[in-house]
Amino acid sequence: MNSVDEEFISQCLRKYYYEYFGIIDIPSKLNRHEFGYQKPNSPMIRHIQLQDAAELRSTLMQELPLDVFLSSARYLFPSLPMAEKEWQDADLIFDIDAKDLNLECRPSHTVQICATCGKVNNKGCACDSPQIKDVSVTCDRCINASKKEVKKLLDILYDDIGIKESQTEVYFSGNDGFHIHVHDLKFLNLNSLERSELVDYVMCNGILPERLGMKREGATSLPQQTDAGWPGRFARHMFGSKTARPKEIKKITADGYARFTDTLKRLSHTLGACIDSGVTTDVHRIFRMPGTINGKSGMTKMACPDIAKFNP
Repeated sequence: MNSVDEEFISQCLRKYYYEYFGIIDIPSKLNRHEFGYQKPNSPMIRHIQLQDAAELRSTLMQELPLDVFLSSARYLFPSLPMAEKEWQDADLIFDIDAKDLNLECRPSHTVQICATCGKVNNKGCACDSPQIKDVSVTCDRCINASKKEVKKLLDILYDDIGIKESQTEVYFSGNDGFHIHVHDLKFLNLNSLERSELVDYVMCNGILPERLGMKREGATSLPQQTDAGWPGRFARHMFGSKTARPKEIKKITADGYARFTDTLKRLSHTLGACIDSGVTTDVHRIFRMPGTINGKSGMTKMACPDIAKFNP
């Protein structure tokens, strides 16, 4: 990046953080979170503790970061090395990203950029650098597919886990997807293993045929459409109406246990929410601050009160 481009980007960032600082979502205990940022063409700087909104504003105006991050966790000593921070708790956050959905449109709006010289798709690149990164500009299909996954996730959280709608907040990530924040105190102290179990549930991972009434031997008793949790979700998807249930059960029983197991594996991708499991289970991860810019796209991470109508 040449000096003219750098100055232009700095001016844009200065203008943005001066005029739109008010839309940044600042947590009540800002000084318990780890703060981090990244300037253009620079490594990330993290393990910073900010005391209040005034110090945040000062830091943004002085450093002019392209990307701004805050930990989901709260610590006693956020500025110390990770082993010495003394973890207190962490917000429960889910990440849905179009890049994980295997969409056919992705190659059409993804390019490879040399991290050394910045050339696109090796055009004019003579540095032979092994550091090549994929850069994608999201499209309507990516956003709509991600929104469908958000809806699936919220349905599971509300109906199965018992989380209230008022305790969730959906944010557009500013690029390819959405972050779903859960503001329910009973989830704050979950460790990584406990969050992993929750991830498996919402993704419909590892559900055994026996859980749905299918047995290797003996009488099969498949679930009703009105059953709670995954049994009911499976029944509603497989049987549709009550009148179709007997016919479908007969077919499933005739196909046998092995075929049912294969069907269940395929359905897990359809029924479960496609989330980035590593994001939810990492209790030390730092996330882009709501209201700040996503350096990959230039768009803002922003709240989506109505996900169905949202269009970035």
